[in-house]
Amino acid sequence: MPVKVLEVKDDSLVDIKVNKNYYFMTKASLAYLFKLNMDKGEEAEDLESIKDLNYPDMSDFQRAFYTLSLLVAEIERSAKLQDKVEEREILVPGDEGYVPPTQG
Repeated sequence: MPVKVLEVKDDSLVDIKVNKNYYFMTKASLAYLFKLNMDKGEEAEDLESIKDLNYPDMSDFQRAFYTLSLLVAEIERSAKLQDKVEEREILVPGDEGYVPPTQG
């Protein structure tokens, strides 16, 4: 027997609000996928090839990475348009006073 589900209508654009924590969680998920790909010995070219592939032709991993990349890019684009971004400097390994990040 068929089950009823909700779906976004074709050609719809849905406005959502995202707070900084969700933005960071999305970026962390993207970084995790990247690290997972590298830990499996996959080459960076695997991700580079996403630019040349159509969505149906991508592997499951590539589709997940691509989808999160688009989400992060849209969050950043929208934040910039709404003047809700700020530039700040962060220390990188080798800088005096650098402390490796921790999950908190």
